[in-house]
Amino acid sequence: MTDVAVYGATACGVAAAVAASEAGASVVLVEPGCHIGGMVSGGLSWTDVGDTRVLGGFARRFYAAVARRYDAPLWSLRGPEPHVAEELLAAMLDGVDVRLGAGALPDAAVYVDASYEGDLLPRFGVPYAVGREPRELYGESWAGRQPAWRPGRHNFRVRLSPFAEDGSLLPFVREPELDERGWPAERLGEGDGGLQAYGFRVCLTDRPENSRPFEPPPDYDEREFELLRRHLDATGDRSPLGLVRDLLPNGKCDVNSIGPFSLNLLDGSNRDYPDGGDEARARVREHHLRYTRAFLWFLAERGLLHGWGLAADEFEGTDGWPHQLYVRDGRRMLGAYVLRERDLLDARGHDDVVAIGSYNIDIREVERTWRYLPEYVREAAVFNEGYLSVAVAPYPIPYRSLTPRREHGENLLVPLCLSASHVAFGSVRMEPTLMLLGHAAGLAAAQAARRGVAVQDVDVDTLQDALREAGQVLAL
Repeated sequence: MTDVAVYGATACGVAAAVAASEAGASVVLVEPGCHIGGMVSGGLSWTDVGDTRVLGGFARRFYAAVARRYDAPLWSLRGPEPHVAEELLAAMLDGVDVRLGAGALPDAAVYVDASYEGDLLPRFGVPYAVGREPRELYGESWAGRQPAWRPGRHNFRVRLSPFAEDGSLLPFVREPELDERGWPAERLGEGDGGLQAYGFRVCLTDRPENSRPFEPPPDYDEREFELLRRHLDATGDRSPLGLVRDLLPNGKCDVNSIGPFSLNLLDGSNRDYPDGGDEARARVREHHLRYTRAFLWFLAERGLLHGWGLAADEFEGTDGWPHQLYVRDGRRMLGAYVLRERDLLDARGHDDVVAIGSYNIDIREVERTWRYLPEYVREAAVFNEGYLSVAVAPYPIPYRSLTPRREHGENLLVPLCLSASHVAFGSVRMEPTLMLLGHAAGLAAAQAARRGVAVQDVDVDTLQDALREAGQVLAL
């Protein structure tokens, strides 16, 4: 039997395992996949960090290691190359029993769920939420369905029909719910279980000596991208991916979701993922990968990716494609304290603070749909719905948001799919913040195992002292 078992070798999971091990606990880190680092080594190199003053503890250790690797000042780089991130995180796991390609949990005194999906929640019988809640549930002004017709850089700035010539809906547009008139219903603020878009964040380069050419999927059909063709023809956009030369070291570029048609897949297919079994999740991943390959090939065929290719020295085991699907939303625990919008926008102190969050409430597009425009003539137009970016000041995250309610479990900590509303999670989900929470969970798990107490009975004062000693910032 081990003291602490951490499930998920995400950066959050690595932080938890390292912290618990350094606190004297025996630790097993279980990862169903074959890689360490989650999105930090899986394509998310350009990392949104928020206010760097709050990034201490394990997060600061990792980014300091990145800076040393490239002989650069701390925080001066957009991020490490994916393979470098994995090397650095793996090197920090000295003394931890790491089990890759494994799903079986060992017997442990305390468990830490650091997966993107929150897979230990149903296994341990802990209640959870998935997707957007209604406004009235937590009194959140930004909750639920959003206006489809909202201008911004992630929406269409020209009017495009969502229909093909035969009247059918174009691919990659999700059929909306209809009202009693047969019109698409807005239903603002309603909860609908919608998830932030998933996608694969690819690593590209413009250096020919390290470039792998794009290739289409076997069943490629350019007619699938009729909406994208219309968008490019209408706007004349010659740089739809917003590629930046030398964004990352060694001539690489991490590609995020820029613009109204991007690497984000907005057809709603990700709704089958969080509670899906292995086969369902595999279908979702394959669907997203096929889309990514076809999308990039469509752009490349039109000369819009001239000089760029996949970085040949990244993701070599998967032909240059990232090994980690960007699961922006998974399950979210319904725990001892639900972090919510007012905790971020009207931040107040928590006696049991274990980390400080600071990034915007950043909710990416949920779906691509269509509406009739309020014009003299009824005209259908396509829109991307769900995007939000709401500024916040640094805010405390309480330990209670990492613990279940006592009646639901006493030996589980959840630092990644923590107890938070969909709105609040839109800020907490940033990888540096998740490292902070993993660090806190690891120390708490070690203390609970050593003392033989429930996670709810961890001595928070002692936990906070240990966090401060390790460099964690608990107040500004």
